[in-house]
Amino acid sequence: MVILKSAIFNQYPNIVFGFSTKIGNNSHCKPPYHFNMSLSVGDDKNFVEQNRIEFYKELGLDPDNIVYQKQIHTDNIKYVDKAGFAGESDALITDKPNLGLVVGTADCTPIFMYDQNKQIIAAIHSGWRSTQKKILLKTLHTLANVFTSNPKDLIVYIGPSISQMNYEVGEEVAKQFNQNFVKEENNKFYLDVAGLNCNILIEEGVPQKNIQLSNFCTYKMKNLLHSYRREGAASGRAIGVIAMKGLNG
Repeated sequence: MVILKSAIFNQYPNIVFGFSTKIGNNSHCKPPYHFNMSLSVGDDKNFVEQNRIEFYKELGLDPDNIVYQKQIHTDNIKYVDKAGFAGESDALITDKPNLGLVVGTADCTPIFMYDQNKQIIAAIHSGWRSTQKKILLKTLHTLANVFTSNPKDLIVYIGPSISQMNYEVGEEVAKQFNQNFVKEENNKFYLDVAGLNCNILIEEGVPQKNIQLSNFCTYKMKNLLHSYRREGAASGRAIGVIAMKGLNG
């Protein structure tokens, strides 16, 4: 099994983080789904559940202590304090230990945050639609307004996503964004979703040294990462999970 870790989170022993890839230990992890973590792409439910269990156990997390959301490309943000299905949203926040927050992706930008002072974590799914709706900015404001979180205390990992050079969008999409993050070539438009989100963090006062931006492109890294843009409807999905260890582990 290959699990991607974050160098910036590795500095904090109480943070558990992992991002799944196409490479698992099971004999059924074969094309087109590979080591798939989604129940909604047509893969065998039993395989998916087994994949999830093995992934969490590899990270030392209890598979029964995970929070899932139905991601719907919105700016819906939810505070959660118990495991299970949290409903429709694209961002989760908790201050509870030993509770894993999950984001599923296959090109969209996953963002994971840890407030080292207030002991709060957040997990955000930010495709172009949620980025246009400023879900990251609204999550930062929720942390500040509800939990008195200071951006200077945030440690942030922006996980693997589709790179700008591989993410062509229509002009009607491109014109909705800061043009510093849109590249036009031969009447085609390419959007840097991860860069847009990184810029929001910096503008809101998160120190650049507190941000790690993955340079792994889901589209380009065919042997390692799932990509909806590359593989279509039969693509599997990855998940990233973040949790805070409690006092007892």
